[in-house]
Amino acid sequence: MFIADSLGLDFINSIATPVDTPVDWIADGDGLLRWLAQAELVPSDVLGELKARAAPGELDRVAGQARDLREWFRGFVRKHMGRPLAPRALRELEPLNRLLETDQAFSRIVAHRHDDHDGFALERTRRWRSAETLLLPIGEAMARVVCEESFSDIKACEGPACTLMFADHTRARARRWCSMAVCGNRAKQAAHRNRIKDRG
Repeated sequence: MFIADSLGLDFINSIATPVDTPVDWIADGDGLLRWLAQAELVPSDVLGELKARAAPGELDRVAGQARDLREWFRGFVRKHMGRPLAPRALRELEPLNRLLETDQAFSRIVAHRHDDHDGFALERTRRWRSAETLLLPIGEAMARVVCEESFSDIKACEGPACTLMFADHTRARARRWCSMAVCGNRAKQAAHRNRIKDRG
């Protein structure tokens, strides 16, 4: 369900009601690892290594922390979406800043091939010391929503039962649905049925 045009909002959408029944893609540790892999937020070798050395229940506990973080961020985004984010909101972002402060990220020079030439590149990485470090790239994705998205363009899908959110990057800022194939199509079908009923 990566439909938001923003990974931080896709994280909020990791629990959703795309049809009739709520689905939580990070209901447990394995779900969290799958979501991080699909979001391409953590290298697959790191995910495998952290899974191999995790204590029993550790990844499930971190998934619980991720769900708590998700619900906190959902509340923040819902409160502020639809209008510019004011500087006074900074105080509300303290939980996210506390998470980001725990990072042990660093830069290093790596071999890099570009346009058929060997060379070097500066690569940003981090020390993945525990399962809890899996929350850091999620925190960065949420921080990008705060710092790079216009909250005026963050919307909730207009589908009656849909819970998905997205950043409207269309030229006219006229996006209404999480997906035209799902909620947009349902709305068209409902409108068509109503027109037929009104004529009949």
